[in-house]
Amino acid sequence: MSFIEDTLAAVPFPKIVKVEQRFDSSHIEPKDMERYVLDQLVRLQGFTGIKPGQRIALTGGSRAFDGLVPVTRAVADAVRGRGAEPFLVPAMGSHGGATAEGQRAMLEDLGMTEEAVHAPILSSMEVDRIGEVLDGRPVFLDRYANRADGIILINRIKCHTSFRGRYESGLMKMMAIGLGKQEGAQHYHQTGLGTMAQAVEAVGNEVLRLKNILFGVGIIENGFGKAADIVCMERRDIPAREAQLLVKANGYLPRMFCKKLDVLGIQKIGKDVSGTGMDTNVVGRFPGNPENVDVHIKRIVILDLTDVSHGNANGMGRADFITQRLYDKIKPDQFYPNALTSTAVESARIPIVLPSDRLSIAAAVKTSTLADFKQARLALIESTKNMFVFYVSENMLEEARAHGALIRSEPFEIPFDEKGALLLEYK
Repeated sequence: MSFIEDTLAAVPFPKIVKVEQRFDSSHIEPKDMERYVLDQLVRLQGFTGIKPGQRIALTGGSRAFDGLVPVTRAVADAVRGRGAEPFLVPAMGSHGGATAEGQRAMLEDLGMTEEAVHAPILSSMEVDRIGEVLDGRPVFLDRYANRADGIILINRIKCHTSFRGRYESGLMKMMAIGLGKQEGAQHYHQTGLGTMAQAVEAVGNEVLRLKNILFGVGIIENGFGKAADIVCMERRDIPAREAQLLVKANGYLPRMFCKKLDVLGIQKIGKDVSGTGMDTNVVGRFPGNPENVDVHIKRIVILDLTDVSHGNANGMGRADFITQRLYDKIKPDQFYPNALTSTAVESARIPIVLPSDRLSIAAAVKTSTLADFKQARLALIESTKNMFVFYVSENMLEEARAHGALIRSEPFEIPFDEKGALLLEYK
């Protein structure tokens, strides 16, 4: 046994308990989504104005969210019902390794296959320059979308993991960054995340002014990751409606009841979880450490990377320790373009790598500056998308109860197999 393994093997852990948080569970069932969308579309001028023979571009982003496939399919079918020809374009900036093949693969891994959405996928990194904003930066648009007769925006609306503004993740950002592809993302990130909110608003409004955006479809999720609302809006209403929906979405944002931790263990990160692998709004590792961040965690451990991320471990740099298992899955060509484009290079840094889940968690406990390791305030979560069921150290029991969380187990030792792999389920 090495010095590192020998040292970490001796670190004791606190016992843990399984807890369950309660959130507003109201949502739209998948079987009802198509009718929910169609009932709104028939009232939109942008939809009823679609003419036979027109080629209409639908956007597909890089994030998984509830309703993505059925909503996109419903819109595609409705467009075809007007006699037009819908097609899907990846609207994801520099993701997918900043290649057409990579972006198509990302869509397909999210279930957005041509068969599933009833529309062909036209993936390219080629863009057209369609204008510029007041600070002189150019406005780019995906070439396939630009040459279509109309564009329909479909995206989830939520808070961003790297900046704050009137518009964050949603339709406006999809016009500025997503449809701008690598060229657009590079220009708008160039001056840093501090100016991103202004860039998204300026570029989004310019795209709305210059191009035939027919309408937008915005989805917001509840605390369980289910579609709480699906809103179809006229192009002229997108700026006002998206700002309102962002406020509503923030009210659903699931977070842990505990704001201060010594150690947080995360079972998995990935691009299907968050743009930064783990939602910085949940873990408090927000770029620039703004004053309004109320979550403070001394040490963060990441145990694994989701398969759908294709080796894109963007966001791991905000953790302190990772496992060898995660490290072995990393593919720099998949996430270095993302980091270089966004200028958030810290997200791509490699934390300390340790052989197993057990040793990685032990390292976090050992370096959490505590006199008694068994008194560590520790939480273990599946990912930042699952704030429903997770585990906390037994010294947080009363805090959990005070916040209305259900206690679903007696205190027990953290379970590992003979190779040091964590043995927990999060249901």
